[in-house]
Amino acid sequence: MKVTVAHLKRGQRGIIKDISAEVIPLKLLEMGCLPGNEVTLVQTAPFKDPMYLNINGSHLAIRKETALNIEIDIIS
Repeated sequence: MKVTVAHLKRGQRGIIKDISAEVIPLKLLEMGCLPGNEVTLVQTAPFKDPMYLNINGSHLAIRKETALNIEIDIIS
């Protein structure tokens, strides 16, 4: 089973391993959502959508549907 950003719990961190570039909006790529960068789940809205993330110092909110396309390795 692949682990994605959607699987993160509040405060958990991970390293982006792979992305589905054809599904991810260009704006996210420009803001640092690239393989090798660290991502932290800051907070989620009710029903876990959208998710508020910190990616290399950039704070952004993404939909869970998009988060499912960003594969990560969780940092313990």
